[in-house]
Amino acid sequence: MLNARFVPANVQVMKVAFLLGICALTASGLPAAGPENLGWFQWRGPTRDAKLATGMLPQDLTDRSLRLDWKVELGPSYSGPIVTRDRIFVTETVDEEYEVVRALDRSTGKQLWSTRWSGSLSVPFFASSNGSWIRATPAYDGQYLYVAGIRDRLVCLDAETGAEVWNVDFMSQLRSPLPRFGFVSSPLVWGDHVYVQAGSGFVKMDKRSGRIVWRTLRDKGGMYGSAFSSPVMADLGGKRQLVVQTRSLLAGIDPEQGSVLWSREIAAFRGMNILTPAVVGDTVFTSAYGGRSHLFRLQERRGALGIEEVWESKVQAYMSSPVVIDGYAYLHLRNQRFTCIDLKTGRTTFTTRPFGKYWSMVATADRILALDERGELLLIRANPEKFELLGRRKISNDETWAHLAIHGDQIVVRELNGLLSLRFQPNVPVKATLEDAAE
Repeated sequence: MLNARFVPANVQVMKVAFLLGICALTASGLPAAGPENLGWFQWRGPTRDAKLATGMLPQDLTDRSLRLDWKVELGPSYSGPIVTRDRIFVTETVDEEYEVVRALDRSTGKQLWSTRWSGSLSVPFFASSNGSWIRATPAYDGQYLYVAGIRDRLVCLDAETGAEVWNVDFMSQLRSPLPRFGFVSSPLVWGDHVYVQAGSGFVKMDKRSGRIVWRTLRDKGGMYGSAFSSPVMADLGGKRQLVVQTRSLLAGIDPEQGSVLWSREIAAFRGMNILTPAVVGDTVFTSAYGGRSHLFRLQERRGALGIEEVWESKVQAYMSSPVVIDGYAYLHLRNQRFTCIDLKTGRTTFTTRPFGKYWSMVATADRILALDERGELLLIRANPEKFELLGRRKISNDETWAHLAIHGDQIVVRELNGLLSLRFQPNVPVKATLEDAAE
């Protein structure tokens, strides 16, 4: 395990990585904040698919290449950290009564400001082992921070000062029931609007005022209406749209009007459609707990979008979202194994022995960094033919369910009760022994 005797690795972020990051933002349609990269500013990173510029993952996980920078203690949270040019934003639940947002200095971990509001609930008994604290990852647009409170509330904060700009209680405004698992889906900021699965549906909001523009995909809420999956913006079949996965449906939504362009039922045990779907060209990949894996193709037919299933597989995901590299989906499964799926055919190319219950993953063109919920980092070569483990490192004795964040040479890990900042050297030759754990 890493400990405080390690000193920061004095590694500068390469200029080429900065330029590649700006290009990635522009290519995805997401805004760059003037001349500067916004950093890791939302769920699953700059392009919302956990992909990074080539070369900005550690080359190995040895003591020489990966070192503890600083650590701070916090209350429990599952929200992934937001990492900007000079700040890190984190959430926590305090005394089972308040939700707190903190801004920390990125270099030192020193607190710059904190804001709190009342907000707590108890999740159903069968999910109680996963805790009753704030869950969704915030979103940052260069000026404001959009934070989802567990009691179906979205709060907009001034990122510089922490001052509240607006606060929308969906249950009050939309007369919707309390979501029994809380506000879990992470908000998406696009242009002048915020899109969220909240208020027993999917909602578009004016990001400056909090005004609700429209609501679609309405459900009955309560136990089976608490959406887990986070939306993505994509161009499919020649049309820009929001890809949204509810507890029962995968759907494409017109971002202007809120109309449903297409939809498909996705079977899952107790509606546990949790992962964020992967958009690849004109196809969408998804997988569900208690259901199956699917690849759908979207195409325009006589002025309307049509959807067809390309293939389905018995492989079942759980909470982990996939990363897609060169036409292959790398996915952590319900049975705790890690697998690779050829998206052209649906064929599984390898499946490993079991690991933990959950992985959050970040990928480049040839590598995957995975954080297991047991506090272990794994560095994997993206090889579709076999599982190649380049290194593994215990970095925490706490649970690590939140999605990891990477910006420059910094890895930020949200432990259940704290935050770790790690620094790595991206250009050290690989010396770890390869481990083939495939069955």
